[in-house]
Amino acid sequence: MSREPDVCLILEGTYPYVSGGVSSWTHELIKTHKHLTFALVSLVAPNAPTTMLYTLPDNVVSLETLKLQDLPKGDKLSLEEDKALCAKLEPLLYKLQSCATLDNLKAIIGVLTPWHGKIGRQTLLESNAMWDLLVRMYKTTMPATSFLDYFWSWRGLFGSLFSILLTELPKAKVYHSLCTGYAGLLLARAHLETGLPCLITEHGIYTNERRIEIVSAEWIDDIKGFNLSISSGEDERDIKDFWIDTFGNYSRLCYEASKIIITLYEGNQEFQRMDGADPKKMRVIPNGIDFDHFTNITRTEHVPTVAFIGRVVPVKDVKIYIKAVQIIKQSIPGLRAFILGPNEEDPAYSKECCDLVEHLSLGDTMIFTGGVDIRNYLGEIDVLLLTSISEAQPLVVLEAGAAGIPAVTTDVGACHEMIMGTAHEKPRLGCGGAVVGLGNPVAIANAAIKLLSDLTYYESCSNTMRQRVKTSYRKDDQRSAYEFIYADLINNTDNRPGNIGFEHEANSNSRA
Repeated sequence: MSREPDVCLILEGTYPYVSGGVSSWTHELIKTHKHLTFALVSLVAPNAPTTMLYTLPDNVVSLETLKLQDLPKGDKLSLEEDKALCAKLEPLLYKLQSCATLDNLKAIIGVLTPWHGKIGRQTLLESNAMWDLLVRMYKTTMPATSFLDYFWSWRGLFGSLFSILLTELPKAKVYHSLCTGYAGLLLARAHLETGLPCLITEHGIYTNERRIEIVSAEWIDDIKGFNLSISSGEDERDIKDFWIDTFGNYSRLCYEASKIIITLYEGNQEFQRMDGADPKKMRVIPNGIDFDHFTNITRTEHVPTVAFIGRVVPVKDVKIYIKAVQIIKQSIPGLRAFILGPNEEDPAYSKECCDLVEHLSLGDTMIFTGGVDIRNYLGEIDVLLLTSISEAQPLVVLEAGAAGIPAVTTDVGACHEMIMGTAHEKPRLGCGGAVVGLGNPVAIANAAIKLLSDLTYYESCSNTMRQRVKTSYRKDDQRSAYEFIYADLINNTDNRPGNIGFEHEANSNSRA
């Protein structure tokens, strides 16, 4: 008889089907805890590719892939049964949009449980009773919006909810989600159904990332003139509020269910508190790297060189990097600029970047390498430029820093802490480069030019980055922190259902 897995990792839109970022972190987490066994649940969008991009370590005992909104057809219920089921669900679905608690989610699970294995798409998305419920919710909550937008949003959000609540839940001793959102919702379900310890590690703040996507989403064309209502109240909620509020509620459910709430850097904790996290549960565990693996890289003779390291996708704002390179080149003759990273994820955006390089006459300066082992390039890079509009704690800043390469970054995620130091850094090491505002190629360029032109300043920043990474961002420290947490939760003898408090006193700003 096979042994029950130690940890169930709940992932959304990442490992093992997407490379880099959280996926790389997950792969390393599993590999560095070989004494534990892992079950994986990977949540993916309905049409997302599911080609394995990683070879699963031997201590992964199972992988379940859940396509959101993918419900079994289910039996066809009688009209009376459909109506009775929807009548029970309706007030609970309202609460899930407003100020949801674990009791609300528990009640929804309680309504669905007697029908497990019987109901599915026919009842929960396609029945006449559910249509009537949807229309009532529309008229009650946001009649001034486009009904067509509301219909598809409702189907997307609640179809995903139902798919999460109807899927089989793997057995494990501890449940660990790597974001809130839908993964956090499954974590909350796991806690309610098993009473076992749950924890979350947030790299970026899910609700913030979704807000950015939703506010800028072109597919949400919520023009109040094209709807089923004549209402025009200025305070009416719209479709974007519907999405944002729902994800905010999912975050609260996840935080409420978790014994420990981990993030990578202190700046994220204020956002977690705003989304309902209990400060007593909060921890900071920075990402770490293999310092020796990067600090021993040999520097080679080369022309002045800057580099962008990352995926060529809009969130990285590679176009700002390209524009900054054009400005730097005017002051640094013979400049060379790398774009080190895969460019196949968003072919259209990659082409736009190539076109911009040509338009700015940078063909003799800019080098696109595609995906590479960056250790083969760090020896000939002087300054790392990171122009992202959203990041968590980019490892490339640490890897370059261990090699003595200063960085100029936008003020996103943990970049300010990594380059300038935290408020708790002792002794204070000083700056390891520069941090500038978003979308400002001139500021990026000016900071890079200063580093490339002032040798004393450059050496100071180089030494600072190397020392800061060595002191505060080592992989062994990260591994030890998670090893302790897993052992503590697995050996926890008080795993009674509903016991979601965190017994240990903690400083919400302390590092594990």
